[in-house]
Amino acid sequence: MQNAKFNFDFKDLNLNVSQIEEILGYKEGEDRDLVTGLINEILKESEDYCDVKAEYIICSEVVFNTGDKSIDINGINFEIKKIVFGQLRKSDSIAVFLCTAGEEIGKKSKNAMKEGDFLRGYIYDVLGSFIVEAASDLMQAELEKSVIAARKKITNRYNPGYCGWNVVEQHKLFKLIPDNYCGISLTESALMKPVKSASGIIGIGEKVKMNPYTCGLCDMKDCIYRKVREKKSKN
Repeated sequence: MQNAKFNFDFKDLNLNVSQIEEILGYKEGEDRDLVTGLINEILKESEDYCDVKAEYIICSEVVFNTGDKSIDINGINFEIKKIVFGQLRKSDSIAVFLCTAGEEIGKKSKNAMKEGDFLRGYIYDVLGSFIVEAASDLMQAELEKSVIAARKKITNRYNPGYCGWNVVEQHKLFKLIPDNYCGISLTESALMKPVKSASGIIGIGEKVKMNPYTCGLCDMKDCIYRKVREKKSKN
């Protein structure tokens, strides 16, 4: 199995105030000086404590089961369901990935909420989601570059918990990366620790394609990542 590990500098993520403001619901021209100052403060301090890591392994033992829309990856069966199956079925290998913003930003969000500073807590929470999304983009771009020499392409990334894929299958994913570099662990209910983390799979092959925007395939309408990706698709 081919694998790669990354430790991204916070500045590599190219995050800015306007991205956070838009997710918070602020629009161009609105009075938002207080919020802008707070976001700037949190972005600046985040440079010092965020431990942004990502990794992937490429698994070549892949079998697609048309009947039940599942996939076997290195002998482990994943019930990925119809939507994800349809996007990945032309893959000849699968990249399994992990990504995290580290523990600190989740702790800061939780502590701010406990202290009654709900705006600060929510900004930490939104920023943590942005960090994971941006780091996942960088990881995916590196994966794409690594397969070009073999005249291959990649799909979008797909995560347990979305598009009908049961989140409990993260336990199976983690069996493929038992001693993960990102330091992510799972609770019994398959929640990740640190909370601002992501796991998933990406298809690789000569006949696969990446769609510019796939959140429309998913039925999770209130997902923070949907809002982040909608914003990216418009830029």
